[in-house]
Amino acid sequence: MRLDILAILIALAALFLVRGHNADGSKLVAGGAPEGHRLAEAWCKSCHAIQPQIAGMSDQAPPFAAIANRPGTTALSLKVFLKTSHQNMPNLVIAPDQAEALANYILSLRTMD
Repeated sequence: MRLDILAILIALAALFLVRGHNADGSKLVAGGAPEGHRLAEAWCKSCHAIQPQIAGMSDQAPPFAAIANRPGTTALSLKVFLKTSHQNMPNLVIAPDQAEALANYILSLRTMD
Protein backbone atom coordinates (compact mmCIF):
# COMPACT_ATOMS: atom_id res chain seq x y z
CA MET A 1 0.00 0.00 0.00
CA ARG A 2 2.79 2.44 0.90
CA LEU A 3 4.52 1.81 -2.46
CA ASP A 4 1.30 2.68 -4.28
CA ILE A 5 1.15 6.04 -2.53
CA LEU A 6 4.80 6.68 -3.32
CA ALA A 7 4.23 5.79 -6.99
CA ILE A 8 1.26 8.19 -7.14
CA LEU A 9 3.28 10.99 -5.55
CA ILE A 10 6.13 10.45 -8.01
CA ALA A 11 3.71 10.46 -10.94
CA LEU A 12 2.10 13.70 -9.72
CA ALA A 13 5.49 15.34 -9.23
CA ALA A 14 6.48 14.32 -12.75
CA LEU A 15 3.30 15.85 -14.15
CA PHE A 16 4.07 19.16 -12.48
CA LEU A 17 7.67 19.16 -13.72
CA VAL A 18 7.00 18.19 -17.33
CA ARG A 19 6.38 21.06 -19.71
CA GLY A 20 5.15 20.71 -23.27
CA HIS A 21 7.86 21.43 -25.80
CA ASN A 22 8.20 20.70 -29.47
CA ALA A 23 10.68 17.99 -30.33
CA ASP A 24 13.15 20.69 -31.36
CA GLY A 25 12.74 22.51 -28.03
CA SER A 26 11.40 25.66 -29.69
CA LYS A 27 8.08 26.23 -27.92
CA LEU A 28 7.80 29.60 -26.25
CA VAL A 29 6.30 29.80 -22.80
CA ALA A 30 3.72 32.55 -22.35
CA GLY A 31 5.13 35.38 -20.26
CA GLY A 32 8.71 34.19 -20.55
CA ALA A 33 9.89 36.76 -23.09
CA PRO A 34 9.21 39.86 -20.91
CA GLU A 35 11.12 38.31 -18.01
CA GLY A 36 13.89 37.34 -20.42
CA HIS A 37 14.07 40.92 -21.68
CA ARG A 38 14.40 42.16 -18.10
CA LEU A 39 17.23 39.68 -17.45
CA ALA A 40 18.94 40.64 -20.72
CA GLU A 41 18.78 44.31 -19.69
CA ALA A 42 20.44 43.45 -16.39
CA TRP A 43 23.04 40.91 -17.53
CA CYS A 44 23.65 41.03 -21.28
CA LYS A 45 23.27 44.50 -22.74
CA SER A 46 26.73 45.65 -21.71
CA CYS A 47 28.10 43.43 -24.51
CA HIS A 48 25.20 42.25 -26.71
CA ALA A 49 22.68 44.20 -28.73
CA ILE A 50 19.64 42.79 -26.96
CA GLN A 51 17.11 44.59 -29.18
CA PRO A 52 17.05 44.90 -32.96
CA GLN A 53 18.57 48.12 -34.34
CA ILE A 54 20.36 48.90 -31.05
CA ALA A 55 24.11 48.34 -31.02
CA GLY A 56 25.85 46.37 -28.30
CA MET A 57 29.02 47.50 -26.57
CA SER A 58 31.22 44.76 -28.02
CA ASP A 59 31.80 43.93 -31.67
CA GLN A 60 32.65 40.38 -30.60
CA ALA A 61 29.31 39.70 -28.90
CA PRO A 62 26.64 38.79 -31.47
CA PRO A 63 23.31 40.62 -31.39
CA PHE A 64 20.46 38.61 -29.92
CA ALA A 65 18.49 38.91 -33.17
CA ALA A 66 21.38 37.34 -35.09
CA ILE A 67 21.52 34.50 -32.55
CA ALA A 68 17.77 33.97 -32.87
CA ASN A 69 18.02 33.74 -36.66
CA ARG A 70 20.89 31.27 -36.79
CA PRO A 71 19.93 27.90 -38.27
CA GLY A 72 19.56 25.37 -35.49
CA THR A 73 18.86 27.89 -32.72
CA THR A 74 16.17 26.44 -30.48
CA ALA A 75 15.02 27.02 -26.91
CA LEU A 76 16.89 23.89 -25.92
CA SER A 77 20.15 24.90 -27.63
CA LEU A 78 20.00 28.34 -26.01
CA LYS A 79 19.32 26.92 -22.55
CA VAL A 80 22.24 24.52 -22.89
CA PHE A 81 24.48 27.36 -24.08
CA LEU A 82 23.42 29.59 -21.18
CA LYS A 83 24.19 26.88 -18.63
CA THR A 84 27.68 26.21 -20.07
CA SER A 85 30.71 28.35 -19.25
CA HIS A 86 32.35 30.10 -22.19
CA GLN A 87 35.74 31.71 -22.53
CA ASN A 88 34.55 35.12 -23.71
CA MET A 89 31.48 35.43 -21.48
CA PRO A 90 31.14 35.99 -17.75
CA ASN A 91 30.27 32.85 -15.82
CA LEU A 92 26.80 33.73 -14.60
CA VAL A 93 24.89 31.38 -12.35
CA ILE A 94 21.60 31.12 -14.21
CA ALA A 95 18.65 29.24 -12.76
CA PRO A 96 16.69 26.99 -15.14
CA ASP A 97 13.70 29.36 -15.21
CA GLN A 98 16.00 32.30 -15.97
CA ALA A 99 17.67 30.38 -18.81
CA GLU A 100 14.23 29.55 -20.17
CA ALA A 101 13.11 33.18 -19.97
CA LEU A 102 16.27 34.39 -21.74
CA ALA A 103 15.86 31.72 -24.43
CA ASN A 104 12.24 32.73 -24.94
CA TYR A 105 13.19 36.39 -25.25
CA ILE A 106 15.97 35.65 -27.76
CA LEU A 107 13.64 33.48 -29.84
CA SER A 108 11.00 36.23 -29.78
CA LEU A 109 13.45 38.28 -31.88
CA ARG A 110 13.44 35.71 -34.69
CA THR A 111 12.27 37.21 -37.97
CA MET A 112 9.88 35.30 -40.14
CA ASP A 113 11.31 34.17 -43.47
